[in-house]
Amino acid sequence: MPIYALVAYAIIGAFAGWLGGMLLKRRGLGPVGNILVGVIGAAIGGVLVSVTGFFAAGSMGSIMAAALGAAVLLLLLGIIRRTRAAS
Repeated sequence: MPIYALVAYAIIGAFAGWLGGMLLKRRGLGPVGNILVGVIGAAIGGVLVSVTGFFAAGSMGSIMAAALGAAVLLLLLGIIRRTRAAS
């Protein structure tokens, strides 16, 4: 994989992670955290979009699907943190 593709994934992942955090009205996780949440969220968002039958076309659709997946990931992480804190 070319280096410019990795850089593009990191930039889009950081933006998607930040956008997912903003959707949930949470603070960001920092640059590395946003990249990780965004990249994993992109995979989750891709699955959600394909399973539900919605169509995400173009760059904006891909970013929105990644942000949706990042928001879902952040929700799941929040639930896990609360259940661990309650224990």
